[in-house]
Amino acid sequence: MQILLNLANKQWELLPTWRNESGIKALVSSQGSGELVKLLAEHHIEHQLLIDDLSPFVRAQRAENLRSKSRYQLPYIDVLGGFYTHEEINTYLDSLPERYPKRAQIRHMGWSYERRALKVLTISNGDGRRNKPVILIDGTVHAREWISPSMALYIIQQLLDNDAENMELLEDYDWVIMPVVNADGYEYTHTDSRYWRKTRKPNDNIECIGTDLNRNFAHEWGHEAGSSSDSCNETYRGARPFDQPESQVLRDLLLSYSGRLSWYLSLHSYGNYFLLPWGYTRDFPDNYYDMLDVATTGAMAIVHATNGIYTAGSTYHVLYATSGDSADYAKAVANATVAMTMELPAGGFSGFDPWVSHIEGIVTESWVGVRAMANDVIRRYPSNHDHK
Repeated sequence: MQILLNLANKQWELLPTWRNESGIKALVSSQGSGELVKLLAEHHIEHQLLIDDLSPFVRAQRAENLRSKSRYQLPYIDVLGGFYTHEEINTYLDSLPERYPKRAQIRHMGWSYERRALKVLTISNGDGRRNKPVILIDGTVHAREWISPSMALYIIQQLLDNDAENMELLEDYDWVIMPVVNADGYEYTHTDSRYWRKTRKPNDNIECIGTDLNRNFAHEWGHEAGSSSDSCNETYRGARPFDQPESQVLRDLLLSYSGRLSWYLSLHSYGNYFLLPWGYTRDFPDNYYDMLDVATTGAMAIVHATNGIYTAGSTYHVLYATSGDSADYAKAVANATVAMTMELPAGGFSGFDPWVSHIEGIVTESWVGVRAMANDVIRRYPSNHDHK
């Protein structure tokens, strides 16, 4: 494992996309594949070529997605029928206050490096009560994780279009949802490079563009075990905390709710995990076991509904060390009562690239878990509103 992780720091790109008992899947450029195979042989690491050219697969997916999406006319979208670009998602979000004037509010929180508008939706039940506790959800911190904005959009539709069934989720709580944080990187995966992870802001090394937003937050930023100082690396943390406009926007959003942030949920893919703070140390936050109870509630709801298996625990113990990630920052600095990253199920060849036909299964299963956790958070941390 250590050899492979060291190889991933090379200029040519090896992406350890997932680990399990049977090994690691790697995506590697055609230029680097010969060198990789040679190194694997030298270190006596068993390997096999799964696919020698991903481009036909990516092209087929892109064509299917465009075909499927074309059945709907913006601003209406069919979340289950396609993966939408950042611009299409913004068009949809902008239409919601008109359709739900009392319940949906859009805020333009700032700009990406390439001047894309970063927008946030607040959903309430329309009763006009102010300062309710908040459930804050973000998506697409990593560009290639396309199921993440799909999941955010599905949650929005459940809370707005399917409100009769979900009214209790909004009685004493407001939901704040930012479907796309890394707008530039996400757009780039639609146009140029499907497996791009980072932002698109250039670094000092002009060869290597972008920063891993989920290593760019200011809480315990810069631990070598949990991020990289090499701008060519997939987990490059940036030259300093919050040197990316997108992480600044998410920071400002989190801090704006710091007095009433009951639950922060960051949607990622893939792996079926509920990852809790801390990422940078083996220690646990004070209310770790309360957070673990909430995550377990989600995991149990999913297993009852679909037999889907989720693992819950601290990022450090369950996955690997991370430093400067958004969930740690939300917990430590923005005072989120419960903070977690949800790694949604895999799809497609690499795990990051589900087909359109996979969307429905993934988001409906995941909603079972999110809904159960939301109910648990609402029960545990009731609003101090006097109902009399």
